[in-house]
Amino acid sequence: MAFECPERLEAVNEQRSESGLLDTDLRIGNGSVEIPSVKLSCQQKKGTLVPSGSKQLLSDKDLSTTIIDLPQALISEILNCLDPKELGLVSCVSTCLHRLASEHHAWKEFYRERWGLPVVFGATSSGLSDERSWKELFAEREFRSRNFLGRYSIDTLYGHTEAVRIVFLLASAKLVFTSGYDSIVRMWDMEEGLSIAASKPLGCTIRALAADTKLLVAGGTDGFIHCWKSLDGLRNLFDLTGFQKEKTDFRLWGHEGPITSLALDMTSIFSGSWDMSVRIWDRSSMKCVKTLRHSDWVWGLAPHETSLASTSGSDVYIWDIDRETPLTIIPDAHEGTTYSLARSHTGDFLFTGGEDGGIKMFEIRRYGSETSVVLISQWMPHTSPVYSLSFEFPWLVSASGDGKLALIDVRKLLKTNRRAYSKRFSSSTVEPPQRMLHGFGSNLFSVDVGCDRIVCGGEEGIVRIWNFTQALEIERRTRALKGMRLENRMRRRRMQMEMNAKSGRPDQCSVAAHKNPINGDRNRAWHSKRRASGKAKA
Repeated sequence: MAFECPERLEAVNEQRSESGLLDTDLRIGNGSVEIPSVKLSCQQKKGTLVPSGSKQLLSDKDLSTTIIDLPQALISEILNCLDPKELGLVSCVSTCLHRLASEHHAWKEFYRERWGLPVVFGATSSGLSDERSWKELFAEREFRSRNFLGRYSIDTLYGHTEAVRIVFLLASAKLVFTSGYDSIVRMWDMEEGLSIAASKPLGCTIRALAADTKLLVAGGTDGFIHCWKSLDGLRNLFDLTGFQKEKTDFRLWGHEGPITSLALDMTSIFSGSWDMSVRIWDRSSMKCVKTLRHSDWVWGLAPHETSLASTSGSDVYIWDIDRETPLTIIPDAHEGTTYSLARSHTGDFLFTGGEDGGIKMFEIRRYGSETSVVLISQWMPHTSPVYSLSFEFPWLVSASGDGKLALIDVRKLLKTNRRAYSKRFSSSTVEPPQRMLHGFGSNLFSVDVGCDRIVCGGEEGIVRIWNFTQALEIERRTRALKGMRLENRMRRRRMQMEMNAKSGRPDQCSVAAHKNPINGDRNRAWHSKRRASGKAKA
């Protein structure tokens, strides 16, 4: 089929659906794109381009085309099949591809799939800036994600008089909320590690907390949900002490047993209880609108859009919220009770922790109206029950009764919706964690992760914040020093070459390397020494 000449490129763009280039075989597999090399030549009589296999063509040197000669819409579709690493490599090929790859809309999707869109609170922001591209935001967040392998400092927060059952990190407002057996909800400054406010005693143990910039909720063992609404203009959002004139706290009743887990989204409050139910409350009317019944105590829950994952006894449920029916059930996910649950931001992956000290990773797969769950990997980092899990790409952090924190990098196991696994992992193998944090003398009940920090609390009644921002600064200084050394080395090299060129002498380094090959010299010297020693012995 004929191809139009460059002079008629506009006509080609308008009729590219009829172009022979689109009829060529574009093979996409495993996330990679293979484009058959098509060489074009110009036929002078008709002014058209035809495949190089024709006898009427001129030589290949007359005219050839590359990927940058394709319509930009087609290039964009090709780039859409790449992962972040491949897209970054493409941006280094040429100026044209650098512009197309750097400004590609896929970078925003990559960021959203891993961490969600940045949340702006008040005058501060989580990194979103009008001057910065999504590629720059993604690259910085990806760079920061390696901090948990570096150095850290520990802030120890004192204030609770009994064991801490729950910690919650509100990263967008840089606040930490904690509570436990002393029935008091405390609010801390994440960066300074200082206590900001404390509520009055709520009358029972608080086992669950959840918050966003509009609402703070706490679940008690008496079956109530205590709520605080945020106040406009209040720096720390919530008036826990009740000093403000406007009354902002209230309670929701409905559960018949202790509340063990809470979660929020834009429209609903989700609460799980030992009364074997999950209740869904409407945030505008503050009334219970749906109830999901289970067969055992509910220990954890994780909503995502129209689905909800929950743990009940040793089983894991995946619910359709609209229909109030389970899509699928994972029976006996762990030996004993499945205490903890976490979910990836896309909602496709579940992480569970159980009484057996193990952690498992599942993928939720949907085929039309059918939903299935597949075990992807498992770990055994603890010798006691795993009471809490928290996930922020790519790190899964677990807290256990053995007083240890396990950090697991699941980067290689996760995938975006457009990609298949680059490497298949066997679900029967047990992977080791990337890092273990020690130093606790008793049970750890809760953990949360965000803003390069890990917050945990346990039976000691102490809250600890592991701060890894120091690792980021050290890495930046190391990279800057390496860059300066490389620049100085290249500058000295250029100066030496210029001096040699002026004096008419060849490059001394090249001459020395040519005259004295390292391996050859060493071999000859070794053999000559051996012959000499042999003669002496003879």
